[in-house]
Amino acid sequence: MRALVFGVPSDLSDIAAPNADPDSPGSHLLANLHNTPMALQELPDPKLLGPDWVVLRTRMTGICGSDSKQVFMDTGGDSSDFAFTSLISFPQVLGHEVIADVVEAGPESSVAPGTRVALNCWLSCGPRGITLQCPECQMGNYSSCWSFTAGRLTPGIHTGNSSDATGGFADLLPAHDSMAIPVPDGIPDEVAVLADPFAVSLHAITRNPPPPHSKAVVWGAGALGSTSVAILRALYPTVEVGCVARHRAQQELVASWGATVFDSERDRSDVVVAIADWSGGVLHQPWAGLPVCHPGHVASVYDTIGTPSTIEMALRVLGARGQVVVTGVNAPGRFEWSPLYFKDARIAGSNAFGVEEIDGVRQHAIAHYLDMVRDGRIDISAMLTHTFRLVDWRDAFTTIAKQHATGAIKVAFDFRGER
Repeated sequence: MRALVFGVPSDLSDIAAPNADPDSPGSHLLANLHNTPMALQELPDPKLLGPDWVVLRTRMTGICGSDSKQVFMDTGGDSSDFAFTSLISFPQVLGHEVIADVVEAGPESSVAPGTRVALNCWLSCGPRGITLQCPECQMGNYSSCWSFTAGRLTPGIHTGNSSDATGGFADLLPAHDSMAIPVPDGIPDEVAVLADPFAVSLHAITRNPPPPHSKAVVWGAGALGSTSVAILRALYPTVEVGCVARHRAQQELVASWGATVFDSERDRSDVVVAIADWSGGVLHQPWAGLPVCHPGHVASVYDTIGTPSTIEMALRVLGARGQVVVTGVNAPGRFEWSPLYFKDARIAGSNAFGVEEIDGVRQHAIAHYLDMVRDGRIDISAMLTHTFRLVDWRDAFTTIAKQHATGAIKVAFDFRGER
C-alpha cells in the first residue's frame, strides 16, 4: 500500500530548503515542510492485529491540527520537552480523522466487511487486548486510558502515533472493531469526515458547559473553533457566542453560524476592549500590560489555540468564577496570570473525546455527531474547504500553511478516485 511515513528521511533532503521570510505568513512553515522527515513510500498491507480487529480501506482522511504541527515541526515556540512523547512510537503513518470501508474482519469482529465506518482513534484497553479495563476506559474516557504503552501494541495514544496502528495517510489501516463506528447511508463522506474535530469540541463543551443566558467566547476559528461555535449555537441557544478569528474565511463561516466576530489580527489590547464592549465588562488599565475587566461578563472561554497570549487575554475578559477550557496545544511561556486567582477563575484542559452525554443520552461522541447530522440538528459541511490526493500531500500542507490566502479551514485527503 501507499503510505506517508513520518520518521524517515525527507524525499527532498538533497534540495536546499527555502528561506523563511519573516514578512510572509506561513513561510517558516513552508521552510520546515521542505525538510520534514516524511515521505510517500510503499509498505506491506496491514494485517489483522487480533481476532477482533479489522482492516479498513480509506475513503477520506482529514488533516488534524496535531498532524500539521508535527509535519511542520512547529509547536509555536522553542520547547522540545513535550511530556507525552513518552507514550508514542516511531516510525508513524499519521492520520486519525478517517472515513473508510471494512475490507477484512477477524473471526471475533462485530463489524462486517463492506461497512462504511468513522474511526474512533483511541488505542485504549480494548484495542490493546487488555480484558480487565482500566477505570477510565470503563467510564468511556478512552483518551485518558492507563494502558497506552501496554498490551499487544507498541506505545501510542491513538491511531497514527503507534508504529503498529498505522493511520489514514495510507490506502489501508488496521483498527479494532470498537474503533469502527458505522456511518449511516445518508451521510456523505465529506460530512462524516468532520466527526473527529466535532467530537473534540463536543467533549470540551458538554463537560464544561456554559451557564444558561450567559456569554461565551471561542478563541480560534479553525476546525476546533468552528465546531465549538456550531455546538454552542445548537445545544445552548440562550448563550451569546463571540469568536476571535484570524482568517477571513474563518470569520465569515462562524459569523454565518451566529457568532460575533473579533479580529485576532488587531492589537491585543484592542481585542480585549472589543470583547469588553460586547459583553458589558468594565475595563481598568493597570500600570503596564493589557486592560482587565472587573466586573467581567464572559462566563466561559473555549480556547482552541492554547498559547500563553490567548490564555492571558481570556483571563482579562472573564467574569468572576468563569472558566477557560483549553483544547489547543502550544508551547508554554510566561503570561501575567493574576486575574486567575483574583477572579476565582478556573482553567481546565480538555483532551479529545469518548463517551459523552447529550440530552440524557450517553454514547460515543462520534455517534452523537452522526445522529445530529442525520436529524438535521447540525450542519458543519462548509468547514471542509479543500481536498487532495495523497500523492499531492505537499500541496495539501502548503494550502494549510498559506490559509490566510487560500481560505483553508479543514483540509482532507480523498482516496475515492484512486481505486
